[in-house]
Amino acid sequence: MIEGKKVVVVLPAYNAEKTLAATVEELPRDVVDEVILVDDYSVDKTVELARSIGLKTVVHEQNKGYGANQKTCYGLALGEGADIVVMVHPDYQYSPRLVTAMAAMIVSGHYDVILGSRILGRDALRGGMPLYKYVANRFLTAFENLMLRTKLSEFHTGFRAFSREVLETLPLAENSDDFVFDNEILAQAAHFGFKIGEISCPTRYFKDASSINFIRSVKYGFGVLAVSCKFMLQSLGIANYRIFDPKGRRLE
Repeated sequence: MIEGKKVVVVLPAYNAEKTLAATVEELPRDVVDEVILVDDYSVDKTVELARSIGLKTVVHEQNKGYGANQKTCYGLALGEGADIVVMVHPDYQYSPRLVTAMAAMIVSGHYDVILGSRILGRDALRGGMPLYKYVANRFLTAFENLMLRTKLSEFHTGFRAFSREVLETLPLAENSDDFVFDNEILAQAAHFGFKIGEISCPTRYFKDASSINFIRSVKYGFGVLAVSCKFMLQSLGIANYRIFDPKGRRLE
């Protein structure tokens, strides 16, 4: 806990057997009250390992997608009474040691959402991010900042912390079950007036770290452009989208 606030870490997992233990080992257990792993039908031994090291583990009976995995993660965390939920990828690409700092930034009351940015510290390329992904990241982030009227250094990090209010308010059940969920939730946070902050986070790209392939990256990129355009049309009153509807479906 931090100042009486319960901190729950969620691990959206898919074939994370080789990196899970290293990720969990670096979690600050003096702050983290509970760790929940949701496995999206892995074909390796992720589930067996997670249970052997004492993690609360939930398994999808079929592969539902990265967005669907997050929906399950956040629903479970809220059900456990979390005040702050931190999503950490169990592929050891991000530094779990920063969970304390991210949670503390939300506890401060200054922010509702915190992003672990790979761009702020200029460590992305040094950490092994492929050049084409770096260029795409910078282009998409610039476009999103323009359309969403924000000034973030990166929209595409998988290291994020949310206040309970954010997860209870946003109509997350309306979002995609695929990778574009990551972008939709930030567009929703901006639309609903939540304060988004960032912290510099080193990154590690290596053989066992998860990464979507080029084709799926292109699909994600077009999805990001579409979400940004929807945000602008919604804010101008030209169109109405379920993902920005205050009466949209919430997580169960």
